[in-house]
Amino acid sequence: MKDFKDYPFNYSTENEYRTDPSKKKFIFISPEISYYYRLLKIIVRSNLKVKRKIYNRYNWAASSFDVVHALEAVGAKFHVKGLDYFKNLDRPAIIIGNHMSTAETMVLPAFIQPVTSVVYVIKQELVNYPLFGPVASARHPIVVGRSNPREDLQIVMNEGAARINDGRSIIIFPQKTRSKFFEIKNFNSLGVKLAKRNDAYVIPVALVTDCWGNGSFIKEVGKIDPSKEIKIEFGEPFKVTGNGSEEHEKVTKFITDKFKEWNREELIVQ
Repeated sequence: MKDFKDYPFNYSTENEYRTDPSKKKFIFISPEISYYYRLLKIIVRSNLKVKRKIYNRYNWAASSFDVVHALEAVGAKFHVKGLDYFKNLDRPAIIIGNHMSTAETMVLPAFIQPVTSVVYVIKQELVNYPLFGPVASARHPIVVGRSNPREDLQIVMNEGAARINDGRSIIIFPQKTRSKFFEIKNFNSLGVKLAKRNDAYVIPVALVTDCWGNGSFIKEVGKIDPSKEIKIEFGEPFKVTGNGSEEHEKVTKFITDKFKEWNREELIVQ
């Protein structure tokens, strides 16, 4: 088992990453069986590193790279843009996006972590999951319960300030839950408030990741549809200068504009 002391890959050497169309597929029986078998191996290896106390930033990025490669191995295609925006940050950023599937939770560190240290805001239930919970807990997440919005606000503000002071950017999905649809009314302004209070940049990110569907019984285990391209695009960083309402609308507009550009307008719910 290799223990990384440096990043094994760095997608951010360019502004854009696109899966090589000639990349070979290795499917056994079905995309789901092939992919989840690979994913289980990745999670088990990561858990072993957590137990050995070596699941550091390098090995976290390495496991995220492995997830990208596992999806590509069953035929999924990635198109990621806006990677240059992370290269010249003089302050941490709050990365705010829609939350369509488990894919973004697994793959975003591969594209961000080698350039700037990053953590997630995650739900308590993810920390409690067998196998995945110890891995999620190992990388300094901000954990919220989602049952008491006022309490969650204080947790995010207090712990978010601590992470930013440590030089870490923060990924936040301000929706109530993962959803195929971008429901604008459920997209709150928590990320913008956190950025304003800490003089951090806001980086919007639009995500279409329904290649990895949400499961009916276990949300993380859904249909894998390689015909649906995984699209991730980061927007230009900006600071919050007013009360945050205009900046929140700017994030929302960035996401909706990208959905329209990608011909996925049917996924927008006002």
